Amino acid sequence: PRGERFRYLGSIIQTNGEIDEDINQRIKVGWQKWRNASGVLCDRRIPLRLKGKVYRMIVRPALLYGAECWSVKKSHIQRMRVAEMRMIRWICGHTRIDKIRNEV
Repeated sequence: PRGERFRYLGSIIQTNGEIDEDINQRIKVGWQKWRNASGVLCDRRIPLRLKGKVYRMIVRPALLYGAECWSVKKSHIQRMRVAEMRMIRWICGHTRIDKIRNEV
């Protein structure tokens, strides 16, 4: 329904106060930015340090836009972490099969 949500300054505002749709939108926009920069991010000849800088300058701001104002739940944080770790694994050339843990 049209009256239940609207876009304001790039974020999706829902009348019930939830941010689920905004989280989904931020993840989607983050992946779009990642795909736009994938020529650099997936090139094995480019140093990881430079890939990290590109990721932090282009992808992460799009992913976290408006995050300061969110009242997040653990499930929201987990979904953002999953998306970010998936992107970082691609950048490093690792897959989930490599079984490299996120934390030590």
